[in-house]
Amino acid sequence: MPALILPDRSLIRVEGADVQHFLQNLITTNIDAIAPGEAWPAALLTPQGKILFDFLISKSGETGYDCDIRADQAADFIRRLTLYKLRASVEFNLLEDQPVIAAWDEDAPQGALRDRRFPEEAHVWRLYGNEAMPDGKPADWNAVRIAHGVAESGSDFALSDVFPHDVLMDRNGGVDFRKGCYVGQEVVSRMQHRGTARRRVVTLTAQTDLPARTRTENGNEDELSIMAGGKPVGSIGSTAGGSALAIVRTDRVADALSQGTPLTVGDAQVTLSLPGWTGLSFNSGDTNTPDK
Repeated sequence: MPALILPDRSLIRVEGADVQHFLQNLITTNIDAIAPGEAWPAALLTPQGKILFDFLISKSGETGYDCDIRADQAADFIRRLTLYKLRASVEFNLLEDQPVIAAWDEDAPQGALRDRRFPEEAHVWRLYGNEAMPDGKPADWNAVRIAHGVAESGSDFALSDVFPHDVLMDRNGGVDFRKGCYVGQEVVSRMQHRGTARRRVVTLTAQTDLPARTRTENGNEDELSIMAGGKPVGSIGSTAGGSALAIVRTDRVADALSQGTPLTVGDAQVTLSLPGWTGLSFNSGDTNTPDK
């Protein structure tokens, strides 16, 4: 079974008598829809509707929920939740002894949760605290994410810089448009109903290996821009050989495609594709059309 411990991920358990109401009125996901055996994409937004924290959420026992989040964001996430707690009967605990494991195999490992960021036929799973010895490699997991258009903060976008639509959370269940209010809901709902999303995650392919991003002195990674006719249309995130994830302006890409303008990264000509599971297309004009 290809699987990999993700040392850059942590697990936070949220539980208490008021946990359902607390989370439902705070995060983007409809937690009432989360079934046992599933890990759903979720986000806590800024009031302006941008992603402040991205994570996976799953049920824990009868009343609790586990949040699978970047390890370097775990403490800040707990502090932010605490600010919203007020008098709610809810607790937050960092589970330091619970490793986060990603697995991809047709047969679900025992105790696995389906990672709902991926299409069901991808057979991608999440395990917490499993004692098995994973044999996967980081490059393999990276390739799985790239192949299915699954972006994560840090690797593919900066927190507080993108809207949920930009990273396809309106398509993978990470945002619920019917459950009612949550932080940033007004902005995200307006984008959905007006069809004003202009950026999307895409998969990118080239005939040669793509250049790796380099780190600046302050620890940030330099962007690799995708160009069309000398103008930037987007930037690259995770790479694996000649494949990558990128976030692009869909209107600019559509214009380039309609005019036959080559898309390039450095000296390499590239091809961009919207993930098939999204139902989106550059050519049909439905990259910005809300669901009916």
